[in-house]
Amino acid sequence: MNDHPGEQAAQDPVKLIAIRDTPLSVDEVFRAVGDSAAGGTALFVGTVRDHDGGADVDRLGYSCHPSAEAEMRRIAEKVAADHPVRALAAVHRVGDLRIGDLAVVVAVSCPHRGEAFEACRKLIDDLKHEVPIWKHQTFSDGTEEWVGAC
Repeated sequence: MNDHPGEQAAQDPVKLIAIRDTPLSVDEVFRAVGDSAAGGTALFVGTVRDHDGGADVDRLGYSCHPSAEAEMRRIAEKVAADHPVRALAAVHRVGDLRIGDLAVVVAVSCPHRGEAFEACRKLIDDLKHEVPIWKHQTFSDGTEEWVGAC
């Protein structure tokens, strides 16, 4: 194991956690995880697609519980504790979104690419499964569906 400080997790790696009702910026999230000791940065962008489960989606809205941002932070801190994270950021949008809009942007920087990929995957998967954010979809045929998702 290399004892260089850059090979270790940073002291305070959680740089940005937010839930917003305004458009998200990939650049903002990417800048938030910049770290000179990071050799790998993994970024995930979730976008609103025009279909789900074989049906055409016309409209989509996200809503969240008041605890959602605190839950995002808890998950981010756990991912940072379990991986050599130099910097981490996660931002989710709420409100009415259009097809193609950014719904969630997460990024993680680590000393090496494999660690960054693993930590980023863990971050988005845990956010999706644990944060109280709900998606309301309206389909082209007029039917609607609520989904617990991120």
